[in-house]
Amino acid sequence: MDKGISSAVIKRLPRYYRYLGSLLDDGIKRISSKDLSERMNLTASQIRQDLNNFGSFGQQGYGYNIEVLHAEIKKLLGLDKTYNMIIVGAGNIGQALLNYINYQKRGYNFVGVFDKNPKLVGLSIRGLEIRDIDTLEDFLGKNKVDIAVLSLPGNNAEQVIKTIVDCGVKGIWNFSHILPAETPDDVIIENVHLTDSLMTLTYKLTELENNKN
Repeated sequence: MDKGISSAVIKRLPRYYRYLGSLLDDGIKRISSKDLSERMNLTASQIRQDLNNFGSFGQQGYGYNIEVLHAEIKKLLGLDKTYNMIIVGAGNIGQALLNYINYQKRGYNFVGVFDKNPKLVGLSIRGLEIRDIDTLEDFLGKNKVDIAVLSLPGNNAEQVIKTIVDCGVKGIWNFSHILPAETPDDVIIENVHLTDSLMTLTYKLTELENNKN
């Protein structure tokens, strides 16, 4: 993928994928950038600019073939493949992620879950037994894992990330509060800060209230 494509455009791709999937479910075959813009609350020009980063998908006077565009975005997002995933940290967030069944529908397969809490080790969630975190390195050495999900306290994350990276995992979905100091260029880390998103919401609510006064 062209490194010149902005992160903002890339972050909008899953949104396009969801909306186009909904249109397909409704039996809609094609759509104009104008009609899509009204559904997505984006401008038609923004949609055309976004999609033109990846190729020429629309036809003047016809619009977009939804099935074709949905399939192309699926490839761009890597959803035409399957990914083996593990969760490190079987607390509330880890368990919620495991119980969210849509991941498997989209090719994300959880193959292991780890924790250091002896009260959790040995329990099963959706058919996966929670393993002792001390067995993580051995598990990674014997199993192909594409993505590791970190949902453990920040003070434990740094060493776990090192172990995961040393064992060859290339993708990390990081829900911990720690941003790793340094990782190899071929390891991708996506940091998720739930409270940041919530604070962004309250900022916007505050702005809305201030503008009324």
